[in-house]
Amino acid sequence: MIVAGYQSKPGISFVNMMLMVAFFVVSAMPLYAQGHQPDPAKFRAEAQNAFNIITNDKLKIQLFCKKAKLGNQLDQAERLHDTKKAVEVSQKMDELEQKLPEYSALVAGLKDVDPNSQDAQEIGSIILKLDELCD
Repeated sequence: MIVAGYQSKPGISFVNMMLMVAFFVVSAMPLYAQGHQPDPAKFRAEAQNAFNIITNDKLKIQLFCKKAKLGNQLDQAERLHDTKKAVEVSQKMDELEQKLPEYSALVAGLKDVDPNSQDAQEIGSIILKLDELCD
């Protein structure tokens, strides 16, 4: 799969990435309609900082990889229209997100970034680098 100009590794689900992209596309529209422009340099720095924090902590890498695996399970449950399984997996993902506040902040910040910008592509690149840790 190609996201923001980057190709994913085989076997890595990007359901989380796609959810984030969809979230930030929908969320960004009202902000840009109001003329609110975030500081791209600040957000890129925060995204890189989140990446560094996660990659320098083995436990956080494990948590991120568990979240990625749960993303695969959520994707499969949604394709099979298994609502019960999707809810169960979503709850587990929410629990892991609480243990990864850096990643949650990164995702939350995406809503303030123009989805067609170079900044969005750079953030997408950072997220893909995190996914590469889960081989």
